[in-house]
Amino acid sequence: MRTLTMVLVTSFTLLGATWATAQDQAALDAAYKREFAFLEAERSALEQRIRDLDARAAKTVAEAEEELATLQGKVMGAALEADRLADQLMQTETQAETAQEGGDVLAGMLTQAAAALERGGEKLPVAQEGETAVVEQVRFAFRKVVELLERQGSVRREEGEFFSATGRQVRGTILRVGNIASYGVSDQVAGALAPAGDGQLKVWPENATAETAIALANGASPERLKLFLYEALDKGVEARQEKTALDVVKAGGPIGWVIVVLGFAALVMIALRGLFLWRAASNTDRLVDEIIPKLRVGDVAGALAVCGNAKSAAGRVLTATLKHIDRPRDHLEDVISESVLHEQPHLDRFGSAILVCAAVGPLLGLLGTVTGMIATFDVITEFGTGNPKLLSGGISEALITTELGLIVAIPALLVGNLLTGWAENIKDAMDKSALRVTNIATGVALSTPPPPPVPSSELPGSLVEVS
Repeated sequence: MRTLTMVLVTSFTLLGATWATAQDQAALDAAYKREFAFLEAERSALEQRIRDLDARAAKTVAEAEEELATLQGKVMGAALEADRLADQLMQTETQAETAQEGGDVLAGMLTQAAAALERGGEKLPVAQEGETAVVEQVRFAFRKVVELLERQGSVRREEGEFFSATGRQVRGTILRVGNIASYGVSDQVAGALAPAGDGQLKVWPENATAETAIALANGASPERLKLFLYEALDKGVEARQEKTALDVVKAGGPIGWVIVVLGFAALVMIALRGLFLWRAASNTDRLVDEIIPKLRVGDVAGALAVCGNAKSAAGRVLTATLKHIDRPRDHLEDVISESVLHEQPHLDRFGSAILVCAAVGPLLGLLGTVTGMIATFDVITEFGTGNPKLLSGGISEALITTELGLIVAIPALLVGNLLTGWAENIKDAMDKSALRVTNIATGVALSTPPPPPVPSSELPGSLVEVS
């Protein structure tokens, strides 16, 4: 019974638990359903919000794209406008440059016209402000230039004053050939006129133009006109003077004088050396030809007399040779060499000095070139390059010293070498003549015929055949 009771209790307990579990499951399902419904509603709301956001984003993008397209159109239009304005600016700048160049050309033309009119005695009025004033100035300039050209294209005769070649001012008739040449005729002088400076004229110092000036003054028309053409009268023109040798040397400065002194010294030494060689030289072959016949007959004294009368280097060498002709050949050759060496200083006198002058001349010229260029740069540093006459002194010194150095060196070198060759020829001639005389004298001694042999039959103690 107890067991049954326990079984029943257990069964009821299980049934109660099962029922309680069923109630809890139902509540849980209901909670799940409520949560699911809430999540479904939330999901639907979120999806709606997403759709709303997508719609608004699409609208914003569309509006932005539309605005972008509008802005791109504006940018493109602005770029086109900028290009147009840049082209217009470039054209404006080109026109401005052209106008500026035209203004510069016009200003230069007016300046040249003013200078030309001023030389012709006219004055260009000062331009006022405004385009009309400039146009009037240009018209005036063209009108006056045309009148000036017409006036200058003719020969005019007027009375005036000019200077003679000696610098004395005279009055007479001036014939103006346009504005490029003039003739002057007075009671004292006549001839072509040249600018004397400050608008004055002077007679050009060439007498050949006097006849032309007088003929024109008398109304004649010479076939040929001898003119002195000039461009303006504001600067004087000096007749070119021919430079003398002294002027050239003076332009070379102190070094130029040193080179000239060196050249004179070389010239004196060349003359003395030539004189010495001329006195030492002789017709050696003729002298030897006169000696040989006397040596063949053994007349050494006569040969010595011929050599003594020669009074030349070869004669002295041959004299020493003949005095020792009876000595052995080795000793005789030593005598010849000693005689030639004795004559050598006399023959070589001033030879080295002349060649030294030839070598030093260009070096002095180079030194003068350097000093002249230094002087030129000193003048440029102090006075600038505006006055060419100030620069000409140093340049003249630089070039003239080089010229003088070469003038001294070239002849000295050529003549010095020629004289050296002449001296060597004299030495060779002395050697050859002495050796020839030695050979002749030795040959004569060797060629003396020996005495005839004595027949053996005439010797003492020999047998004599008797027929």
